[in-house]
Amino acid sequence: MKLFSSVNDVKDVPALVAEALRLKNDPFAFEHLGKNKTLSLVFLNPSLRTRMSTQKAGANLGMNVIVLNIDKEGWALELRDGVVMNGTTVEHIREAAGVMGEYSDIIGVRSFPGLTDRDEDYSETIFNKFVEFCKVPVVSLESATRHPLQSLADLVTIEEMKTVSRPKVVLTWAPHIKPLPQAVPNSFAEWMCRADVDFTIAHPAGYELCTDFTNGATITNNQDEAIKDADFIYVKNWSAYEPYGAITVGNEDWMLTNEKLKIAPNAMVMHCLPVRRDLELSSEVLDGPQSLVIHEAGNRVWAAQAVLKQMLEKL
Repeated sequence: MKLFSSVNDVKDVPALVAEALRLKNDPFAFEHLGKNKTLSLVFLNPSLRTRMSTQKAGANLGMNVIVLNIDKEGWALELRDGVVMNGTTVEHIREAAGVMGEYSDIIGVRSFPGLTDRDEDYSETIFNKFVEFCKVPVVSLESATRHPLQSLADLVTIEEMKTVSRPKVVLTWAPHIKPLPQAVPNSFAEWMCRADVDFTIAHPAGYELCTDFTNGATITNNQDEAIKDADFIYVKNWSAYEPYGAITVGNEDWMLTNEKLKIAPNAMVMHCLPVRRDLELSSEVLDGPQSLVIHEAGNRVWAAQAVLKQMLEKL
């Protein structure tokens, strides 16, 4: 594997999930693969779980890990070609990514969308330019439209915790105070549509995701109907795809509570984190026995390690 940007870069999804679970049981079995190899993690946006889990995954594989918060520690990057750089940008992404490739065997890149220009965000300009110019394998640490390491960890968690062979998995929209990207729900939907699960998406009218990511899912505006008898409920906010980045008021009753879980008594509740308590998800659910959020976050290490292992095997 030379690129990990979506589920479409994975030849065998069940095998990758199984690899992650094997690594969880024996984290240091392949630390020889990363000896004298360098993993550079480049963050244009804040991170907690993605940074720490991928850094730990690289270390488990014997890699040297460099972390660069380029939004705070690097030069302001110019992304456009054919412009005179007489403004606020200091370094062009062509040179920046090229130099990083000289120092790295694998690069991870994290960047968020602007949520103002859909065409620009969905073209994945920043991520694709890193891939083009760095000339080494690249892992998405979240991009404008997808978060594949999170989604792989989610699928690992479902595989690990399921009690039936084909569980019912529900992605439900949640309230928030500001527009959030569609990257996590896009990615989760894309991976679930490739998995052996019964998958439903529930959201208020107006929060439809791009159909490129939801082909194969059941979609409804009725949350109660969706979560009834669910095995896993994945809670996440996102802004509208059309009109792009918009949010509406009046959907506060979509927050998941213990009262709502009465119709899904065996459901395990997931969230990618960070989560705004008692806005997106009630504290009673987060702190209750049905919550998987910490366990799910822990699996971020093994998801990242499985991807890095496959990349190291091809170096």
